[in-house]
Amino acid sequence: MKTLDEVRDFFANDKYATQVTGIEIVKADPGHSEVRLKIDDRHINAVGGLMGAVFFTMADFAFAVAVNSDIDSEYVTVTLQSSISFMRTVKTGTLTAKANVVREGKSTCVYEICIYSDDIELCRVITTGSKIRKK
Repeated sequence: MKTLDEVRDFFANDKYATQVTGIEIVKADPGHSEVRLKIDDRHINAVGGLMGAVFFTMADFAFAVAVNSDIDSEYVTVTLQSSISFMRTVKTGTLTAKANVVREGKSTCVYEICIYSDDIELCRVITTGSKIRKK
């Protein structure tokens, strides 16, 4: 299993999530991850709420980290389909996305990703992924 720093170094190449959006990896284990984001002005939409794409980017990144934390594998898992349900929004604070495996098959998997502000659930995402051979 890779160390947290090794996983962070690998995923630093995901520049949209890490540099543009500002998401940081807090935990990374096979089948589970936790990522965090401090909300700032660049994350707010035209009506003053958190842009929906911020939730989706966090969920997609948390999924990627949880399912691909074994960075030496000859395979990588990519998203096939995601379903997002918004329950609440926020304008300030820190968000935490937690990804957990629901089912791991030979070539496909299902993960649930929940996004929180403090202990209040804001959003839930169900993602189906598929293993592909690295190029």
